[in-house]
Parts: sequence; structure tokens; C-alpha cells
Amino acid sequence: MTLPASRRRFLQLAGAGLAVAGSGLPGLGYAQTAPAAAPASPRADGPVLLNFNECPYGPSAAAQSAARDSIARCGRYRFELAAQVRDAFVEHSGVSADHLRLYPGSSEPLNRAAAIWTGPQQGLVVADPTFEAIGDVAAARGAHVSRVPLRSDGAHDVRAMVAAAHARPTGLMYVCNPNNPTGSISPPAELAWLLASKPAGTRVLLDEAYLQYSDQPSLIAQVAERDDLIVLRTFSKLYGMAGLRLGAAAAHPDRLRELGSLGDNPLPVPALAAALASLHDPQLVPQRRLQNAKIRQATIAWLGKRGFSCLPSEANCFVVDVQRDGAAFARAMAAQGVVIGRSWPIWPQRVRVTVGTEEEMAAFRAAFAQVAGVPS
Repeated sequence: MTLPASRRRFLQLAGAGLAVAGSGLPGLGYAQTAPAAAPASPRADGPVLLNFNECPYGPSAAAQSAARDSIARCGRYRFELAAQVRDAFVEHSGVSADHLRLYPGSSEPLNRAAAIWTGPQQGLVVADPTFEAIGDVAAARGAHVSRVPLRSDGAHDVRAMVAAAHARPTGLMYVCNPNNPTGSISPPAELAWLLASKPAGTRVLLDEAYLQYSDQPSLIAQVAERDDLIVLRTFSKLYGMAGLRLGAAAAHPDRLRELGSLGDNPLPVPALAAALASLHDPQLVPQRRLQNAKIRQATIAWLGKRGFSCLPSEANCFVVDVQRDGAAFARAMAAQGVVIGRSWPIWPQRVRVTVGTEEEMAAFRAAFAQVAGVPS
């Protein structure tokens, strides 16, 4: 059921996560973001940023060219360009056009889902740790947020999540696959069990922001068969368009109408142009997936040889157990000119690291060796 909400109210709720992120309030998962504002790096070209899961290569050359060429026509809304991107995405994903809606990034439909399907009588079930923004928006709406610890291998504990959803009225379950911050995979069979076993009235929001870094299959085609599944995709990660903002929600048309009930805006023209060029490059995804996997695996192997364990990852990030206070370790890394991600209340000694370029990860290894006191 769609909850009544004005556009202004939605924007207030959608911005709640950003407000909390800047507040440094303890216990909300954002208090450990301080390394992003660390002391100036001794590197001449500035700090190495391995903290926000950005793609270090940015948009492809073709996407950059298309975005530049689009500027002259940005005085118009370019609805026809949005339709071209939608059609290209449909061709790639196999989902029909009436089951797809584009947004300026996937965070917008994620926040909308929390605003619509959670509240005082509709709880949210998430993994712990996972991407926190949806929990912050749900909590701002008065929803109970059930946080279920990940399994020891980093996968979602779908049985515990389903049990939590049955334990109290639950409007929404959130699954990030691969998960952020771990990069870990929840296998298709586990997700199929979750969809089959959850409460009948509960929606499942499946966030596939990092899926293109993995060889795992997408569940996006299943939105044609179910009205309780919403799949999110984004151009922010592998396509390198985090600052351009473009994403998509795939779902039953009724669910898309509910998401659209909170208003609409034209999409940024340079982002559309860059996305279209990216979708027309058949080599971009496999090349970047292979490049990322090679660097990630080499870094994890280097850490393992020095006694630091990491959970299995199939994304452009991983978590490493630094065997001491994670926040203090991140601050020490920042002082060495390498800014890494934060730790979490449930994992105070584990920190997230974004996979950068070969050069950036060499700087990471040098800084890590210095801070941890191990051979480089």
C-alpha cells in the first residue's frame, strides 16, 4: 500500500541519511567517516582515495566524449535521450520497458522505497553490516530496523533475515548483492529461498550496484514474474559515473508507479549521454571486471601473507581485519596519504578498502606496511 507523502516530505526523508552522515553521531555507522577529512597528505598530488567505492578510472573515453558533446544541448530536457538509454538498458538486461524506470542514481529509488514501504507499522530488515542509507531513512519514518549479522563468509544470513521479517510486521527487506562493505556474494539459491520464504506482503529491494564486478547472475529478469521484487542498478560503480548520477529501478509496473508517486524530475543530460555510450561498448564491463578482480585478488593475497584476513569479495571493495581499532588504523593510514573506508560497530577491527588502480594499491600497501609494522 502506498503511504501518503508529499514531495517536500520525501526530500526531507531522502536527505536524512546525508544529514546523519555529516553529523558524526555515534552508533549510526557514520561516526567513522572522519578519515575523509584527514590531515593533508604528504603526496604532491594529494591523497589516495580508497574510501567511497568509486571507480578510479572514471567514465570511459567514449562516455566522456559523449558527455562533453551533450553540453551544448543541455538547455533542453532531452526526453528522447532518456528513452534511448532506457531502450539500450532493456536490451542489455532483458527486462521490458514497462518494468524499468531511470533515476539520477540508484540511491533515489532506494530512499523512495524506504519512504513508501516502511514506517511505524512496517519494519525494515537489513544485513549488518550493509549500506546504511536505507536504514537511516526507514528509522526517520519511525520504522523498526532489524539488523541481522552477516554469515561468517560474508553472505547474507537469509534464514535469520526471513525469521526477523516474520517476527514483526515488515514492509521491506533489503539485500545488497554483492554486499557493501564486504563485496561478498549471496548465492542465487539463497536469494531464491528468501523470496520463497519471506512474508507474503513484504517487498524485497535487491541492490545490484556492484553486480557487474561479479560473475554472479542478476535477478533482474524475475521482476517480470513477481510483484514483490525491486531490483536496483547503477552507472556509478563499474561505469565510473558516480559524480554524473544515473541509475535504474526494475519492478512490476505497480511498484514503479508507487515509487513514482513521490514525484519526478528530468534526468541529467550528460549522464544520459555517457550512459548510452557506455552501454554501446561491449568490452567495457568485461575489461573492467577483469582489471578490478586482478588488482583486488593481488591485494588480498598480499594482506594474507602478512597475517591479515579478508572476507571473500566479488566487488570493487573488501574488508580487512586490521587486528586493532579500525577507526584509529584508518586515521593512521590517512596520515600516510591513503584514505580508506570506515569500520562498523559490529566489526570495530575491520575496515573497508576500495580497490584502486595498480599505482594506488601500491601506495596502499606501502602505507599499510608502515602503519601495521609489517614488511612491505
